[in-house]
Amino acid sequence: QVHLVESGGGSVQPGGSLKLSCAVSGIQYSTWSLAWFRQKSGKEREGVALIVDDGIADYTDSAQGRFIISIDNANNTLYLQMNNLKPDDTAMYYCAEGPGSITSIRAPGISRRFTSWGQGTQVTVSS
Repeated sequence: QVHLVESGGGSVQPGGSLKLSCAVSGIQYSTWSLAWFRQKSGKEREGVALIVDDGIADYTDSAQGRFIISIDNANNTLYLQMNNLKPDDTAMYYCAEGPGSITSIRAPGISRRFTSWGQGTQVTVSS
């Protein structure tokens, strides 16, 4: 059973940075995908960034150029470095695990393909 635990959320001013972490355990397969999603208040969950076992990453337009997804395989930790944060980035952020066949975080309904989820970490961007 895959277990995911996020940390690193908090409050930051516009233009600031945060680095989210997700401790990953229990992946038994040689191919996998890991992703960050977020859910704004009153809105549906949306994708942010994806990384696949071969290292290829994909981002939504809102994240491209500001966020960086990475993984430390030695420590089984997924990261999301968020720079130049905006008030619109305020949301609960979740990490998720899915099959290695996922190649884009931008596909409609992509969250349904992810089978394991963390409990989330809140990010608030305000002045």
